[in-house]
Amino acid sequence: MWRTRPDSVSVWKIPEVVSRLNRYYQLIKEEKIARYLLAKGISTDIKLNSDLSTLWQEHERLTQEFSSFITEYDQGVHSNKVPASVKPSFLDLKIKIANEMLKECCFCERKCQKNRETGELGVCKVGKDAIVSSAFLHTGEETVLRPSGTIFFSGCTFKCVFCQNHSISQEWRDTKSGEILDGVDRTPQQIALIAGALAREGARNINWVGGDPTSNLHVILYSLHDFKVNICQLWNSNMYLSIEGMKLLLEVMDFWLPDLKYADNHFAQRMSKIPNYWEVITRNIKMAHDQGSGEIVIRHLVMPGRIEADTYPILEWCAKNVPKALVNIMGQYRPMHQVRRHSDKFNEINRGITFEELTLARDKAEELGILWKPVS
Repeated sequence: MWRTRPDSVSVWKIPEVVSRLNRYYQLIKEEKIARYLLAKGISTDIKLNSDLSTLWQEHERLTQEFSSFITEYDQGVHSNKVPASVKPSFLDLKIKIANEMLKECCFCERKCQKNRETGELGVCKVGKDAIVSSAFLHTGEETVLRPSGTIFFSGCTFKCVFCQNHSISQEWRDTKSGEILDGVDRTPQQIALIAGALAREGARNINWVGGDPTSNLHVILYSLHDFKVNICQLWNSNMYLSIEGMKLLLEVMDFWLPDLKYADNHFAQRMSKIPNYWEVITRNIKMAHDQGSGEIVIRHLVMPGRIEADTYPILEWCAKNVPKALVNIMGQYRPMHQVRRHSDKFNEINRGITFEELTLARDKAEELGILWKPVS
């Protein structure tokens, strides 16, 4: 069994951390049931071969039922035991909707509408099957998450020019031959077995990451169908999901670990080839905060020369709109990938951040009353 790092124990002696992440803390102590297991206990009466519009209407109804149920459950109204799975369940409904969406893919806000079921590829280059790059017990995540059972998927909806994981996010598939260069095909059943092994090794959570996990939404949901361990499900993502993609996740994820890099859409477009960044990401983080579990650590990567343009407005937005969230103010930006290869083209970010820039960011967070020290 894995020995937990000392800082991952001491962080839970901070009352404000326990208060903001209380359900997750109780889940670690096996005093609560993971949301995905609760979703398996809620039944649907409609046939899953109904049209997509009907499936979404039923999803809306069960969303309300789930919200009432988990509120009562957390107040101690219901038994603190894993409910018996029913068929078809709320989770089964989500799986069916995700598989239908795959035919005109709109998991992310790019909405490529490619038929991935038949092998068409969108911007992420991920087909029907999930490609897993690696899976291991991660001790380098935020203190509250260690050790984390990370499952890294190949592929990403972003094209960040400074990506430190570009080998699995952008260069994992040969664009001409289609050959997989980094990762292995894994079925939902195999992924469930991987998650189970990580849980047995001592993981506090199953950490769905990449690349970015969004392209594999259908596979992840299906893997939960075959998974039975009472452990936190964690969404570690750039958070560029469509509203429909978010709706499929809200009831099954216990913890959210979103990136929030830019406040300036023009800079986001240039650096990550992504449109409408600010509107989409803040919308989805707000949904996770208000409609999902509400237990969030936001990762903000401080970038060189971007304190006033990005860092300050991001921290101000967090303080005002998602007050329960913790914020990891990350100082590890390094010029990588395209920035290193074409330094003249990206000269303004072709350096690490300064101590002064990191200090300004952290002082601003302190001024706004943001809880950042325990996770930064």
